[in-house]
Amino acid sequence: MKRSILLHPDPRLKKLCPAVDDLSDSLRQLADDMLETMYAAPGIGLAAPQVGEMNRLIVLDCVKPDEAAPRPLIMFNPEIVASSDETNVYEEGCLSIPEHYADVTRPKEVEVAWLDRDGKAQQEVFDGLWATCVQHEIDHLDGKLFIDYLKPLRRQLITRKMQKLKRERARP
Repeated sequence: MKRSILLHPDPRLKKLCPAVDDLSDSLRQLADDMLETMYAAPGIGLAAPQVGEMNRLIVLDCVKPDEAAPRPLIMFNPEIVASSDETNVYEEGCLSIPEHYADVTRPKEVEVAWLDRDGKAQQEVFDGLWATCVQHEIDHLDGKLFIDYLKPLRRQLITRKMQKLKRERARP
């Protein structure tokens, strides 16, 4: 089931998400719904708080449609266990901040540990766009948005534009 994506500024996007203690069928369904929502948006990553669910859960798929078969990943309790000193700069966007993009500097490679949909422990090293995306989504679980990496004036400008967009969408 496709879900609604919260728009910044929404207080739920700034909250710390608690760890998932037990993988229930409802959490697995949430993960499936999030993948459907992400693909429909279209996006390459989505975190549970973006659909109003305060769980440490992210989904991502950074395979471009013309490249190869999709590679959807579901990560419960994702954690960065190592990161490179070398950095990359990517122009990031966010489904909760539509039509706004900015260059963000992050570690080029990260090693991430997580539980998969079946509760099995997984660990993998990501680089390039995958590394940027997984870091961006884990930030969401800690109440951090990509605009938090920007200078205050630019961040305030984007926030004001988002407030205006939300008011416009709320009108009948």
